[in-house]
Amino acid sequence: MRLSTGGLIDRGGTLRFRFDGRELTGHPGDTLASALLANGARRAATSVKLGRPRGIFAAGSEEPNAVVQIERPFPEPMRPATTVELYDGLVASSLPGRGRLAAEPDPARYDAVHAHCDVLVVGAGPAGLAAARAAAGDGARVILADEQPRPGGSLLGTTERLPTGQGPAGQGPTGQGPTGQGPAGEGLAGHEWAAAVAAELERLPDVRVLRRTTVFGYYDDNYLMAVERRTNHLGAAAPAHVARERIWRIRAGRVVLATGAHERPIAFAGNDLPGVMLAGAARTYAVRYGVLPGRRAVVFTTNDSAYEAAFDLADAGLEVAAVVDVRPSPGPAAEARRRGIEVLAGQAVEAARGAGEVSSVLAGGTEIAADLLLVSGGWNPVVHLFSQAGGTLRYDEDLAALVPGVSRQKVRVVGAARGVFTLEGCLADGAGEGGPVAPGPGGTPYWLVPSDDLGGHFVDLQRDVTAADVLRATGAGLRSVEHVKRYTTAGTAHDQGKTSGLLTSAVVAHALGVPVGEVGITSYRAPYTPVSFAALAGRDRGALHDPVRVTALHEWHVEHGALFENVGQWRRPWYYPRAGEDMEAAVLRECRAAREDVAAMDASTLGKIDVIGPDAGEFLDRLYTNLMSSLAVGSIRYGVMCRADGMVFDDGTVIRLAADHFLVTTTTGNAAAVLDWMEEWLQTEWPSLRVHLTSVTEQWATVALVGPRSREVLASLAPELAVSAADFPFMTWRAAEVAGIPARVCRISFSGELAYEINVTSWDGLRLWTAIMSGGRVTPYGTETMHVLRAEKGYPIVGQDTDGTVTPQDLGMSWVVSKKKPDFVGKRSHARADTSRPDRKQLVGLLPDDHAFLLPEGAHLVACAELPEPPVPMLGHVTSSYRSAALGRTFALALLKGGHSRHGERLYAPVGDAMVPVTVTSHVLYDPEGARRDG
Repeated sequence: MRLSTGGLIDRGGTLRFRFDGRELTGHPGDTLASALLANGARRAATSVKLGRPRGIFAAGSEEPNAVVQIERPFPEPMRPATTVELYDGLVASSLPGRGRLAAEPDPARYDAVHAHCDVLVVGAGPAGLAAARAAAGDGARVILADEQPRPGGSLLGTTERLPTGQGPAGQGPTGQGPTGQGPAGEGLAGHEWAAAVAAELERLPDVRVLRRTTVFGYYDDNYLMAVERRTNHLGAAAPAHVARERIWRIRAGRVVLATGAHERPIAFAGNDLPGVMLAGAARTYAVRYGVLPGRRAVVFTTNDSAYEAAFDLADAGLEVAAVVDVRPSPGPAAEARRRGIEVLAGQAVEAARGAGEVSSVLAGGTEIAADLLLVSGGWNPVVHLFSQAGGTLRYDEDLAALVPGVSRQKVRVVGAARGVFTLEGCLADGAGEGGPVAPGPGGTPYWLVPSDDLGGHFVDLQRDVTAADVLRATGAGLRSVEHVKRYTTAGTAHDQGKTSGLLTSAVVAHALGVPVGEVGITSYRAPYTPVSFAALAGRDRGALHDPVRVTALHEWHVEHGALFENVGQWRRPWYYPRAGEDMEAAVLRECRAAREDVAAMDASTLGKIDVIGPDAGEFLDRLYTNLMSSLAVGSIRYGVMCRADGMVFDDGTVIRLAADHFLVTTTTGNAAAVLDWMEEWLQTEWPSLRVHLTSVTEQWATVALVGPRSREVLASLAPELAVSAADFPFMTWRAAEVAGIPARVCRISFSGELAYEINVTSWDGLRLWTAIMSGGRVTPYGTETMHVLRAEKGYPIVGQDTDGTVTPQDLGMSWVVSKKKPDFVGKRSHARADTSRPDRKQLVGLLPDDHAFLLPEGAHLVACAELPEPPVPMLGHVTSSYRSAALGRTFALALLKGGHSRHGERLYAPVGDAMVPVTVTSHVLYDPEGARRDG
């Protein structure tokens, strides 16, 4: 199907590619779609819902049908074949409805860049090129962005020439622009003029021309986003240092939208068959790519533009059997007949017929043999970005299309995007001289071919939505096109309704008996075309997106065989298995060491925030549920923060270092969130408080020394420090030298045992840890053991034993809520009736009847031994579950409705097919008297 001459492809080069297992060839300048058509392959996909064959329908980003799976060089799903530039080694396949993501990480680079300009011109068709040239001539900094690899827009797919002597002759900044004059006195070919203007613009220092760049989002204050495809055309040969795609974040003083127009389809029986194509697309394939998409065609039109397409195609060698025109007296009919093309005026195509592809067309009651049916129902200005910018749209009765109204932003719409369809008008409009908004191709609104059965009249080809589906929606009482969209899914596919949007509205209007303009159209939202998450992420991926943070002791943990878990970006030692130990054995051993001897954990990841200033105490009083300003220097207090709704947000300790200096500790995962929370209140609600906040998490290394013999170890390392219970009581801190290192030693326990937290600078952390471990007496333990120890004592983990709906009272911690303070964040919410309901979920302990059975975390709790028919009343769920060496059994913590009053009750946890019996108990299962914390 490749023509022997013509087109803008490079016939001197051959590109080999594979599609659906077939080895095929094309040329540089081809798209995958044009190369498929050149090889006679018209079927490119299978529809999502009905499994019907789908062929190539358009020639650009409006393509609803031919979405393919790129297999190599890297898997990419749902790519329109019309926008995939052909390259050597491309491997692709047709899609049976849905795409498939890659199983391996993408090795390619993706970039992002910020840019500023005086004028951003979107679209490098005739109007856009003229606009960019005019803006550059005024001395503006200009960015010209276009989704195509070469400039020209509609000029690339037509045989139009600039009128002799017309065009931007000498109007550029240099006065040396293209003359619009061809070599034999003819007007310059459109694509030649476009290339010359683009080249001139690219030579200017203040003009940036972005090819292969789709502007996909238009936001407030003239902030726009675009995606540049940088290596698609290079394929596997792309150099490693070149990003595959680049996101442009552009702030523009003014925006010119020269986004053109999309040809629209008509709904008739079989209009989804491969071989049904937009007339302008077929013209583009012949003129731009030198490819005929068929051999014998029928043209179905409502306007004059389809005749120009038919004439160009006939000149290229396509047999045009007939033009079927709904208008009774079409203007170009005489020229068509002069060319030997039959015109069926005042008629419509009732159906496209064929087994898998078009083989005949039924028009005016006559069946015409044809393998191609070209459709033109008029043109829709591409107003997507204008609408995204907050611009209003109005329905133009003459154009039978939506056109731009007014916008609150500094934006101008030119050319076909505002209804100017002549070449002369576009050039004048882009240059700021104003182009006439006329009925364009002289069309007559025509949307739907009448039929008793509309089940084969497709409105949205990508979503398999028919006119019958739309009528079913309106028949169900839906009147809003937004509701119809959601009922039918029309306009929700990758193409965002580019060909189906207004057609759907017209069918709704037909069903309701109201004008199309009254129905309107669904909202245009970004992105204009699909954008990969990889492009949006750019280099913000892997460690750059979620940095891997390690403590100063990390190397020691690695050398001693620790396994790690990720906690709030930190790589924390999970447990330290010895030879022959699995996780259960290792954790039980570590727990015994902490409970019976001495063990140590790297606790450096705890969030640490310096709160300094004369009003630091008052500030903390307002944030914590308990009183902090009364804390003596040298003392420590546990505290809980709530959100404004009274629910637990975070917990930790507050250490008073001086009269105006506190050190706050937070949970590891919430460190950044707590600092952000503090700053928000300080800066927006209490700016009069004299307080400064500084994160010091990474400045301090912390070692938790735990166990009944921890005092002995500390005394050996800090001989000058008085470590007796009387000299160094619980919840106090001391400055001392530990292993010869200046340290801040805190008597804090998150295990319920005698314990100390030793803080040194991060530079000294490894030296401290090595000194503690040097005698071989101290057992290192990880986060899993820490969780077992704290759960045995009933200490909750915020985010695990809480879920954003839990108050301190629900956790059995009413004692931490001050009754002395006049206010704190969340206090009023604690007085709400809902927060004091007796059936709120409350923290409890659970003991399975089977001491060896480990309840799965997340398991539900019910009251009945046999599961009844749904719905089953769920009383609560397991939040933490462990095997305990100290208890000699398994246990769990749970949030349970009215849990505090249910101690001793028997409940059941459905696990698989079994109903596991459990007994509700206090959440404090080990040393409830707290006798062990002082040794």
